[in-house]
Amino acid sequence: MKQTLLIITFILFAAKLFAQVPARGGNARPPLPVREVSGIVKDSTDEAIIGATVKLKTATDSTVTTTNADGIFVFKNIKSATFVLSITSIGFKPLVRRMLNNDAVARLVLDPIILGAQSNQLAAVVVNAPSITYKTDTVEYRASDYKVRPNATVDELLKKMEGMEVGSDGSVTHQGQQITKAKLNGKDYAGGDLARAIQSLGADVVEKIQVVDDYGDQAARTGIKDGDPQKVLNITTRADRSVGNTARINAGGGNNSRYESRVALERRDGNKVLNINGNFRNTVNGVASSGIAGGAGGAGGGNNGAPGATGSGGTTTSGSPSITYRDQWTPKIEVNMNYRYNYTNVNSVNNSYGQSYYQSRLPNGTAQSDTLFFVRNSNQLNNNKQHNFSFEFEYSPDSSNFLRVTPTININSSSASSNSSRADSGLRFQNNNGSNISSNTTPNFGGIIFYQHIFKKPRRNASIQLSYNHTNQQQDNEQNTLIGYKNNLGLVTGNLNTHRLITRDNLTRNFRTSVTYVEPLSLISQFEFNAQVNYRGYDNNALTDSIAPSGLRLPMGEGLNNVYNYAFTESRLAFNYRLNQTKYNLSFGVTAVPTSLTGDNVSRGNIRTTRNNFFVIPIARFQYQWSRQHRASINYSGSPVEPSFTQIQPIIDTSNRQNPIVGNPNLKVSFRHNVNAQYNNYLSNSKFNISVNLYGSTVRNQIATNNVRILDPADPNKKAYINQTNYVNLSGSYSAGGNYNLAKQLADRKYNLSLNGSVTFNHSLAMVDNLPTTTNAWRLNQRFGPRINPNESIEVNPFISYDYTKTFLTVGSISTTTLQRTALAIDGRFFLMKERSLTIGYEASKNFIGGNIQQSVSSNPLVINGYIEKDFLARRNLTFRIQVFDILKQNNFTNQVINDNGYTNTLSNALSRYFMFSVRTNLQKWSGSPSRNGRPMRRRGDGSFY
Repeated sequence: MKQTLLIITFILFAAKLFAQVPARGGNARPPLPVREVSGIVKDSTDEAIIGATVKLKTATDSTVTTTNADGIFVFKNIKSATFVLSITSIGFKPLVRRMLNNDAVARLVLDPIILGAQSNQLAAVVVNAPSITYKTDTVEYRASDYKVRPNATVDELLKKMEGMEVGSDGSVTHQGQQITKAKLNGKDYAGGDLARAIQSLGADVVEKIQVVDDYGDQAARTGIKDGDPQKVLNITTRADRSVGNTARINAGGGNNSRYESRVALERRDGNKVLNINGNFRNTVNGVASSGIAGGAGGAGGGNNGAPGATGSGGTTTSGSPSITYRDQWTPKIEVNMNYRYNYTNVNSVNNSYGQSYYQSRLPNGTAQSDTLFFVRNSNQLNNNKQHNFSFEFEYSPDSSNFLRVTPTININSSSASSNSSRADSGLRFQNNNGSNISSNTTPNFGGIIFYQHIFKKPRRNASIQLSYNHTNQQQDNEQNTLIGYKNNLGLVTGNLNTHRLITRDNLTRNFRTSVTYVEPLSLISQFEFNAQVNYRGYDNNALTDSIAPSGLRLPMGEGLNNVYNYAFTESRLAFNYRLNQTKYNLSFGVTAVPTSLTGDNVSRGNIRTTRNNFFVIPIARFQYQWSRQHRASINYSGSPVEPSFTQIQPIIDTSNRQNPIVGNPNLKVSFRHNVNAQYNNYLSNSKFNISVNLYGSTVRNQIATNNVRILDPADPNKKAYINQTNYVNLSGSYSAGGNYNLAKQLADRKYNLSLNGSVTFNHSLAMVDNLPTTTNAWRLNQRFGPRINPNESIEVNPFISYDYTKTFLTVGSISTTTLQRTALAIDGRFFLMKERSLTIGYEASKNFIGGNIQQSVSSNPLVINGYIEKDFLARRNLTFRIQVFDILKQNNFTNQVINDNGYTNTLSNALSRYFMFSVRTNLQKWSGSPSRNGRPMRRRGDGSFY
């Protein structure tokens, strides 16, 4: 009994002591009155779903929100940790999920929510997502909504899409902006060659077309953007067209030694791609060489839809074989290799004329204007060869680390020869006849190393990128000119022969280091840091020899020799805050940009000059997204620009005796400020797309020219002047402009109306004879091109464009110049016989050229092209074609260049009428969708598999 009482007493005493000692880890926290709930909604390809409706319902109340541009949703002041979450979005299966969470946690971050795709079928009508989707930096088109003929290529598909303008040369403009590179499933394809990609890939393999604002590989991984983006076309393939073999072969020959051939062989297995591609041709410059351009709405690039409107006359012989290899060697290693060889031989004949205006002040202070009139004829032969090799190696040891190494090698060589004659009148009277022979070799090698580490905390990451580029350009230029000086009566009073050999050796070394760090501040905001050092070093050596009539080379001494080295170093420290809300995202911060420009005049005793600058520029980006089809954005960027070697060299360059160039080693670094704004709205129910782009820029310390007349010491009449170009810094230049695209699809896309236009204004500063001058230039361009496909047998594409340029000059007796071009065009196809296997295609364009500087243009050309082709075999994949180009032989070009004190018009004529017979075949065999361990592989947003 005593033992029992003792045990009870001990237990009670211990319990009392235990009650007085706090429990380890603290007491269980009481439920919080309110909490924040957040999460992210994605699709099966791991892409964020924008604008999804998210409803949260508790036992007492409910609330609704939508996901932002990154697919994130946030609920605040939620009273219960137990709730039901309902998520809906057009094109996806609804999801309802009951959530039981810790009611003592202030912030509940849910696991990613994946929605499956869905098509709703109602009485044989399938309701899909809209054809066009606008994401943060991407415009996405669903290819299945745009119908093309069997065996069509991607360029024909692009011509059907709103905002796209496709030239017959393979150039692509999207909403007024040029696309520069092509990718396939997120990786460079055929070395990024856009024309090769869209003209060799079949349209039937495409799932989506994406136009991406590409800020570089580092920005794609980290999200930190710097500078201005370039437009990149990314083609994503259908899953059932991602395993198989294809062969596209085209060969043709014509009169006047014309020929054209193209071969594209490819093996594709998910991320594994082996492609062999080649183009070989001898064609006329500026005349479509691969068939009809494919619709006025599809004309683009350089000619704004008017065939024959621009270009250079002559013929081009070219070849461009390439190989692309992409593979995933192991689950952690992926490679992408591209090699391309390109050669072009261009033979051109050009005639040009123009005027240059000069202004000086007489001793009494009155202004005196003089005009130089000139006419120039030339023929040129240019040969160019290029080798381009790149190898991209990616290593992902785990989900937290990523390494990319990209070495590149480029070897360029060229040779050129030309003969020219020029006659001057007005300010001076003389003839100038000459020949020029040059050769150039430019080996280039470099590489980029990029490493990123992702921390355990979501969105926290750091990266470093190192890049180096080494270019050594070696050039020989032999000039032989004969100048005949005339008096006012037109009689030759003296001659001057100049025969020189100029040897240049220019070495350029570029090195860049960039470090980034991202620290998330909340689920919708983050801090971004970016530090950069950009070094560009230039070593330049120029030697000039005189060539005697015997052929002996005689050094011309220090006066014409130059050894000058300079370097430009730009550093950047950027601090940025980014906020991603449901409807909008914004970035604002500041960038400090110190720069240093140093030069060493080696040939003058190692004289050094140094220019240091410090800039502080804002970071400002804002995007508002009403929905996945409706957005607006505005962006600011700024960048310094260093002088070129020609502008900064400290001696007189007399390579062109009539236009000597005097460099200025005291030039400052110029700085350009840019503002860009975009508005996009696709009304899916009406199939109506609106796109507007606006831009403005201004330059501080712009490097401008000062053209000074000096008496020609070789003129026996002492009346002729030569033009000496000097360089100065001027501030106040600016430009502004905008472009728009309106596209409307009617009757299930049988009728497509497309209206494009642009307006630009440039205000530039310069000096003439040491007096300031201004040039104000307006350009208005409007293009209307409907595409009409009333049935499967008719395709008609009329087109009209108007291009107007007006320039106001502050020097010369003529203060304004105008050039206007109106183009009327039509092209189309008729499909005849059983299964429409016979095609008759045509293209016609008429140009009307005018303006107050129009002169000696033979006529307003009417250019007509046409072809007949017949498909054979069950799959219609064997085609024979007969083509004729420029039936009326009226194709010509008129190019105008406006400079600081005048203009030059170039007229080019070519033997443009020729015939071509060709045969092509399209072979393909598919083996299903990519899989791993018997399961279909998932896809990323760019189309790559994992």
